[in-house]
Amino acid sequence: MAAKRIGIAGAGVLGRLLAFTLSRAGHAVQVFDPASGPGPRADSGSLAAGWTAAGMLSPVAELERAGAEVFALGLRSCALWPQIVQSLNQPVELRMEGSLLLAHRSDAGTAQRVVGLLQAKADAPHQPQPLTPAQLRELEPSISGPALAWLLPCEGQIHPIQALQALAAQATAQGVQWHWDLAVSAVESGALQVGDAQHRFDHVFDVRGVSAKPALPVRGVRGEVFWLHAPGVPLHRPVRLLHPRHSVYLVPRPDDVIVVGASEIENEDRSPVSLRSTLELLSAAHSAIPALAEARVLHTETNLRPALPDNLPVVRHSAGKTEINGLFRHGWLIAPALVEQALHELSL
Repeated sequence: MAAKRIGIAGAGVLGRLLAFTLSRAGHAVQVFDPASGPGPRADSGSLAAGWTAAGMLSPVAELERAGAEVFALGLRSCALWPQIVQSLNQPVELRMEGSLLLAHRSDAGTAQRVVGLLQAKADAPHQPQPLTPAQLRELEPSISGPALAWLLPCEGQIHPIQALQALAAQATAQGVQWHWDLAVSAVESGALQVGDAQHRFDHVFDVRGVSAKPALPVRGVRGEVFWLHAPGVPLHRPVRLLHPRHSVYLVPRPDDVIVVGASEIENEDRSPVSLRSTLELLSAAHSAIPALAEARVLHTETNLRPALPDNLPVVRHSAGKTEINGLFRHGWLIAPALVEQALHELSL
């Protein structure tokens, strides 16, 4: 296939995966983003939701609220991520050791409802596996609060910051041109509008997330995370604590860090975390792992995940243009499969 000139609006996880994949295939790729550089938010001012995410790869757990489409995309992405990480020259932590669902005895009704829903939707290899207290202690000795536990064996996690940086570095080595501090105001057939200048390409991709409004009816769904420094508190896999009001997750990171967050808050607000969230999320984390009482809060962050009215992703093609959006809270889970789908449909 003849090499094409490709323009990409947005340098989040979708933009970087597209840049990496297309440049690897020999196409000439340019990426435009309002961030000042390829680094994390603290360094670049980027609003890409991928920086804030915990990086959970949890197709089965997401069946609580998602359907077969997200499940299938998630399973495909779980197969693609190891291949992608292996192709990068910078290290990216990727673990596929399963995840845990936990519940306190007082929340047994909620937990059984969720697990029953997952059992009804998931096929046999992906069914939640109930754990005895002894089995839970063997897997995660630090967890001692919850009375109920299930293992989701086909799940895992990726380190978002490492992955975003490695994808950008690899794409750069493959010839991708990055245009930072430049916001795309409109995406048209074969063209990206940046200020008064129009940049022409053979094909363009709009992966701007929330910034794609009003071209797409996308809304922002707020996510809040805490980074805890917890030396001596081992955690080996992602954990979700099931609760009637909210789903709280704990995800291990290198250097004794545990990320604590809530799955979604229907609010387009990027202000700092609230007192309510601080109390609820950290109390829930402490109830699952009492040893976190002496952990130190290193960092808090908020961001907006892009969601469409039906909370499902969309890949929409027109002449010279492709839009990918609406990843909701499933960004890291489904992004590789969506990129693969879009490029297959375009024969790129």
